[in-house]
Amino acid sequence: MIRSRGLAYRYPGAGAALTFPDVTVPPGAVLLLSGPSGCGKSTWLALLAALVAPSEGVLEVAGLPLHALHNVAADAWRAKAIGFLPQKLHLSSALTVQQNLAMAQWAAGQPEDAAAITRALGALGVAELAGRKPEQLSGGQAQRVALARAVLLQPRVLLADEPTASLDDAAAADAIGLLLATALAHQAVLVIATHDARVAGLIPPLDDGQIGFQRLSLVREQLSKA
Repeated sequence: MIRSRGLAYRYPGAGAALTFPDVTVPPGAVLLLSGPSGCGKSTWLALLAALVAPSEGVLEVAGLPLHALHNVAADAWRAKAIGFLPQKLHLSSALTVQQNLAMAQWAAGQPEDAAAITRALGALGVAELAGRKPEQLSGGQAQRVALARAVLLQPRVLLADEPTASLDDAAAADAIGLLLATALAHQAVLVIATHDARVAGLIPPLDDGQIGFQRLSLVREQLSKA
């Protein structure tokens, strides 16, 4: 489902490029991006979401070459194929929960589908919150609403940026369990970017005893002048 080869990104004005290890992630798998702050995890997520184009290399999702997408094509693909749970949830305070999810449909060029919104919220146990504003939600409720928004359009890839930041052990376990269950329900590849060492231990082993994720370890020194 996800394949990268020789991937690198150079920020404008920077003398060196961030380079990334090659990776192949099959459908239904979990990719864990680990490493300290500043090592390139968020950049890798931005590349995978086609928010920026790589300076070098190949990046494909389901055979589609993201490195060749530009402008309108990248925007259209991202709206339909990527679900994103950012560290800062970015729920509009001026809109209700229902309207926040409807915004995702409008961004993808689709009419508002109230039934789909109700199903997405219901699957995460927050359907009764549809009429509330974000300021009326607890932290856990807001995260569930943001996750419902992320999977509303049945994405191929679900991205989560530091989903356990500032959470205690119990809340972190709940957050990762929720991400895993939601990705499985939607048959999406789950990509988690985190510097939290607890996350690896929260992903259960597969039936054959192997850990159910691939690790892409990034380091701050992963820079190249090429």
